[in-house]
Amino acid sequence: MLTDLASYLGLFSAAFLAATLLPAQSEALLVGLLMTGRHPLAALLLVATAGNVLGSVVNWLLGRFVERFRDRPWFPVSPRALDSASGWYRRFGLWSLLLSWMPVIGDPITLAAGVLRVPFLPFVILVTLAKFGRYTVLAALTLGLM
Repeated sequence: MLTDLASYLGLFSAAFLAATLLPAQSEALLVGLLMTGRHPLAALLLVATAGNVLGSVVNWLLGRFVERFRDRPWFPVSPRALDSASGWYRRFGLWSLLLSWMPVIGDPITLAAGVLRVPFLPFVILVTLAKFGRYTVLAALTLGLM
């Protein structure tokens, strides 16, 4: 029972960190937990998605409230990456949040959404769909369902 809790907390933490601007990866942990067969698929998908979405919310909040510091050397995203993500958002609008699952551009897109004052509810809905979709496809590939 305690090892199950540790597994879920570890997955949540890895997914959370992976969605922030910090370098981390949650996919390997999810695949490992899926391969053990000890945890319900739905629980793993829910925990990974919740952690990843919450990490993206942190990025949105950073964009919303600390954008004025974007030219400082300690700012977590380079001005070039933020401008590129903002360009994606301006070009494709709210739907660009469906790319929030992608490596490299996903985290800056969620930060840009905060900078550009994207309303919170549509942000959370689209990011949740994107993150859940990615983990679902990964699980299906891991379990041989695709």
